[in-house]
Amino acid sequence: MDKPKLVALPSKKAGATEALLQDAQREMEADILARTLWGEARGEGKTGMEAVAMVILNRVEIARKAGGFWWGNSVIEVCRKPYQFSCWNKDDPNMSKLLSVGEDNPYFVTALRVARRALLGFLKDQTKGATHYHARNVQPYWAKGQRAVAVIGRHIFYRLAGD
Repeated sequence: MDKPKLVALPSKKAGATEALLQDAQREMEADILARTLWGEARGEGKTGMEAVAMVILNRVEIARKAGGFWWGNSVIEVCRKPYQFSCWNKDDPNMSKLLSVGEDNPYFVTALRVARRALLGFLKDQTKGATHYHARNVQPYWAKGQRAVAVIGRHIFYRLAGD
């Protein structure tokens, strides 16, 4: 008796594998974006999270138009670029919380909802094209001499790149 052989079955729909991969990529983008929003703006409510999401999307759009940019070319690359969003810094005391937060946390649920809406293009850019921001209680070197384009909650927003 011969051993049974595994045979790949043809998919019922052409491109089913690609569609599954795209769905997985979209979910990973939503998760990384939501964790970034939670880490950076969970105390700012939905409006503050939306503003941070727009900074990330503005960076992605600038990179798309330029054919690439130093801060990354995708939502995941932009969020995870070292020292751009402090919540992802290895020395950040909240990093372990960021990695373990789940849908039992109401702030993370809000962040996930905002992230999904942002990725679908449903957010209005209240930041006026901002590419950078910082908390009001700090003064980073890069903000010196720059003109703020928006103040939302406890964050000050700047447009430092793009058109």
